[in-house]
Amino acid sequence: MAIRVTLDRILLERRMSLTDLSEKVGVTLANLSILKTGKAKAIRFSTLNALCRVLECQPGELLSFEPSDTDILEEADAD
Repeated sequence: MAIRVTLDRILLERRMSLTDLSEKVGVTLANLSILKTGKAKAIRFSTLNALCRVLECQPGELLSFEPSDTDILEEADAD
């Protein structure tokens, strides 16, 4: 998937554990773990809002776009 979640980096910078974040955001530890490991297929705006509020960051600091080989091939086929 081309969208990467950089939650682990931000947690490290903030010296915050996933458990602490879970308690402050009100999202289960299991769901945050799925998000952190990049296995999530979607994220609710309300969750993204809560993460940004607690971590004092912008959505772009949590998410990045890194094209995969499939994305590059699809773009080439479209041309």
